[in-house]
Amino acid sequence: MSNYYLKTVADTHQSEQPAATGSGPWLERRYYIDVARPRRTPAQLMGEVQADVAHFAPELLANFKKKEGSENGLRVGEEFEIAILGPWNGCVRVTEVGTTSFEFITLEGHPEAGRIHFEAHYLDESPDVLRFEIRSRARSRDGLVAFAYNTTGIGKRVQEATWVEFCRRVAAASGGQALGEVVVETSTQDERGTCDFERHA
Repeated sequence: MSNYYLKTVADTHQSEQPAATGSGPWLERRYYIDVARPRRTPAQLMGEVQADVAHFAPELLANFKKKEGSENGLRVGEEFEIAILGPWNGCVRVTEVGTTSFEFITLEGHPEAGRIHFEAHYLDESPDVLRFEIRSRARSRDGLVAFAYNTTGIGKRVQEATWVEFCRRVAAASGGQALGEVVVETSTQDERGTCDFERHA
């Protein structure tokens, strides 16, 4: 389903912040929307997203600004500053780029530690239906962020609203008919290994 290639990321001054360095439960999230009869192929649609990631993000919730690099398209190693509603600002680095997908990793200081993957593809069971999805695997940066995230719920709501709207905008750009709302799935595994799964649209 994926059609991406990997490149080596050059060392920079800001360290990557993988999920293993984080604190609290492991969270795997998935946001997806299906579109019937799209006018763009997965590669064409992903090309538009990669050309202007900020255009698809709701600016009031998460304002993406590329720190350096080309204005159009994505390249491995490029970084974005993200001004997130509330005290949640952070940076991400591009780690994978392909014709139908790309991936970010969070950098030191981001409220989360982990990766987020964006992909467009046709459904195997319905070749005329395109699915755009965002998948992340992450933990909170530290115990304080984990406490705030789990206690107030503000960070969770902002994050979900951001990626749901991102999916909606990509679906609209496809030129097809959205088949329902964005589906949100969350799998949580605590440090004892206990798992919990939630799904809603």
